[in-house]
Amino acid sequence: MDTVYDLGEKMIEALGKEKVQSGDVNFDCSATGFSLQAMGSSQVALVALLLISEGFEHYRCDRNLSMGTVTFMFENPKQDKIAVFELKLIDIDGEHLGIPDVEYQAIVRMPSSEFARVCKDLASLGDTVVISVTKEGVKFSTAGDIGTTNIVLRQNTSVDKPEEATIIEINNPVLLTFALRYMNSFTKATLLSNTMSISLSLELPVVVEYKIAEMGYIRFYLAPKIEDEMDG
Repeated sequence: MDTVYDLGEKMIEALGKEKVQSGDVNFDCSATGFSLQAMGSSQVALVALLLISEGFEHYRCDRNLSMGTVTFMFENPKQDKIAVFELKLIDIDGEHLGIPDVEYQAIVRMPSSEFARVCKDLASLGDTVVISVTKEGVKFSTAGDIGTTNIVLRQNTSVDKPEEATIIEINNPVLLTFALRYMNSFTKATLLSNTMSISLSLELPVVVEYKIAEMGYIRFYLAPKIEDEMDG
């Protein structure tokens, strides 16, 4: 098998800035592209990455392969710099999770930088975020020992740049609570895309998605906190 990945400047910048390290995940490679899934040790958060073959400058995969190692070569032609990272082969015993397609009760699309700013501001006061979506807008709330914060974003499509718009699609009102430390971790993908989306339904994990150009996406799934967990 011969596979070459040109991940692009944004992906390289994000990996370098966040000092991404290897984890116990398998890369699933096929002729159509490659993907990976990883679940946190607490089993409340899941990340799914998909990159289709058409988005690469060069891609070749002769047979389907699930591998626990990969070689990344980052090249910066402007600085005449090449960095190569080789992760040792490991055999991970795990099944690829089947994530069903569901119709979400509310979907919010907004600038990635705005979502990152909201999560950072809330984390200065509390440990959890309550996300409420109604026809009036989306509200992010938190409460801590020193005070409370409520940030409301209303639908705004009358902007000069589409990537600066806030778009709300709602079938039913939704109110769910999540751990802020996970949400802040998800915002590390901000550099990958100017926009992101939050998909919510009662009793389902939230989906925080960042599109990666025209070649795929990275999605984060996080289970909502239930009342007993919050009391504890």
